[in-house]
Amino acid sequence: VSSKVYPAMSKLEMIVKQRRLDVAEAKTRVAAEALRARVAAAAPPNDFAAVLSKSGPMALLAEMKRASPSKGDIAPHTDAAQQGLTYALAGACTISVLTEPSWFKGSLDDLARVRAALVAGGLGEEVCVLRKDFIVDEYQLLEARAHGADTALLIVAALSAAELSSLMAFSRSLGMEPLVEAANEGEMRVALDAGARVIGVNNRNLHTFEVDMTTTSRCAALVPSGSSVRLLALSGVATRSDVTALADVGACGVLVGESLMRADSPAGLARELLGLPPPRALCKVCGVRDAETAAAAAKAGADLIGVILAPSKRQVSVGEAAAIVAAVREARPRPKGWALPRFP
Repeated sequence: VSSKVYPAMSKLEMIVKQRRLDVAEAKTRVAAEALRARVAAAAPPNDFAAVLSKSGPMALLAEMKRASPSKGDIAPHTDAAQQGLTYALAGACTISVLTEPSWFKGSLDDLARVRAALVAGGLGEEVCVLRKDFIVDEYQLLEARAHGADTALLIVAALSAAELSSLMAFSRSLGMEPLVEAANEGEMRVALDAGARVIGVNNRNLHTFEVDMTTTSRCAALVPSGSSVRLLALSGVATRSDVTALADVGACGVLVGESLMRADSPAGLARELLGLPPPRALCKVCGVRDAETAAAAAKAGADLIGVILAPSKRQVSVGEAAAIVAAVREARPRPKGWALPRFP
């Protein structure tokens, strides 16, 4: 474990202390049994470890984060559902949602809305949702599952070894393989000894908030040869070169927050981080007036077909529009499970 001496109470300790108070208050508002009932009625969670495995060679966990203790406001007015769906459509396999309210300006509602947007967009079974918070109580894991999470973050530095093992077991009992976070070699050993299957190495020291990108390589060296542990790199990732460098030392994925939240085009940066080419331009045929033309456009590869219902020289009636839609559906059937994205 790091030998550095920290102030009487570090920022991490302050946040954890407040979250314990928050949990105690939340339990007075919503009983654990009510959360258990919601969990029982919910669809089963996605298999986080399996999704990571299918997302190789490098998985992207893209984060919805409005603010942070070290940077203050980052993107305070961002809509969580829209941001999460944007990430997923750009190739992220997991959407990390900060739910801590005081320092990160997140909420459980953000978590639920991201899940709803993924389901509405037909990505509910392909993309995982991570509750990223300072989890110190089983109640928070019930909250996570009840609000649509597939996995949850457990921070070694915030828990005793016994607490970590207990929370890992409880998370798995809910069907969620947890993401266990380590920020130095000592914490990495604790995570491995606890049997963590997915470990995220935080390149940011949670006591000082300093970033050291060599932390991932030092911790990766402790993973036994042939181990099935999946190693992720957290914090400090901003460029494709960062991603490739982390892949070279053994990471199978990266979690990126601030860079994506500040990007002019989050989708563009997500694709760049994954080494994907820019998406192709879309073709729209506008002002279509009859079913035959619409079908021909669909068969020719048009991505979008527009009709005009407002007064215009190319105006069509509702009946004509319905015939155009039917012709397009016949020419280009929608894939199974397709749904128009909706933002609650």
